[in-house]
Amino acid sequence: MLFSGKGKHRRPSKATRAIAVAGVASAAVAAPLMAAGSASAATASEWDTVAQCESGGNWSINTGNGYYGGLQFSASTWAAYGGTQYASTADRASKAQQIEIAEKVLAGQGKGAWPVCGTGLSNAAYGGSSANGSGSSQSTGSTETRETGQKASRSAERKTEQKAERKTEQKTVTTPTGEKVEKGDGEYKVVKGDTLSSIAAEHDVEGGWAELFELNDDIVDDADLIYPGQQLHLK
Repeated sequence: MLFSGKGKHRRPSKATRAIAVAGVASAAVAAPLMAAGSASAATASEWDTVAQCESGGNWSINTGNGYYGGLQFSASTWAAYGGTQYASTADRASKAQQIEIAEKVLAGQGKGAWPVCGTGLSNAAYGGSSANGSGSSQSTGSTETRETGQKASRSAERKTEQKAERKTEQKTVTTPTGEKVEKGDGEYKVVKGDTLSSIAAEHDVEGGWAELFELNDDIVDDADLIYPGQQLHLK
């Protein structure tokens, strides 16, 4: 789910993702169990309060920040927990559908999926609602609190999602042996004679070659092997 300023939803664990994509047959079995009042369910009014904190209560919001709908799902979380059966992103789904997926995230991740806005979620069962649009609950936190929470919690998930996005856009470069390796899309283009250490030193990369290696571990498999033409991220 989200990981808004309040803490956008973390990506589900491998086990959770496996359950989320296990197929229609397994979903038919799992859904009733969650809806039947599991220990991690919440009330409709509580979800309204979370939405008020996350998005100002706008269940159709898409500000272009990578998070969607009243409960601010990231696209990856929405898909992993079955939301795409309703719409490609949460802002295009109904309030009831968003809450249904939120219940699954709550069951899988707990209140921590909304570190700031989910603190008031209880274990009461959600009875269901077909209403669309903005919730009517008044915000329990100030605008300043929402903005601070959003800035604090998006960083980790953004970094992970950005790496995943890079992989889909990367092209390749040819090594001296004729092997093709990923080119990358960073701001620094490797030239002959470069090493991670020399690049880190020349560009004052905090953390040195190790940090540079971590920043580019999606295209560099061996810290001792980089190739001319590869484009590395320096931060």
